[in-house]
Amino acid sequence: MRILYISLFTLLGVLVQFVIHSVVEQWYIKLLISDFEKYSLGWLWDVWFSIHYVGSIILLAVGIIAGYYLGKYWWGRIYEKKQI
Repeated sequence: MRILYISLFTLLGVLVQFVIHSVVEQWYIKLLISDFEKYSLGWLWDVWFSIHYVGSIILLAVGIIAGYYLGKYWWGRIYEKKQI
């Protein structure tokens, strides 16, 4: 049961990072499309695609790690009655 609980928390972390990723991406892409010269920081679209790729991997890793550790924390807090 503990493995399932932590796995589902990890899945929740992945889902939350997808929501955060989409909100930030939609917001910033709208800025780039509205006035590329002002918001591009002098970078070309190729650089922005690279930033997106690297940022996606980092956000995914953060979502997985945060979900895992939060699952472990709340399992101990709720089911093992540890005072952390």
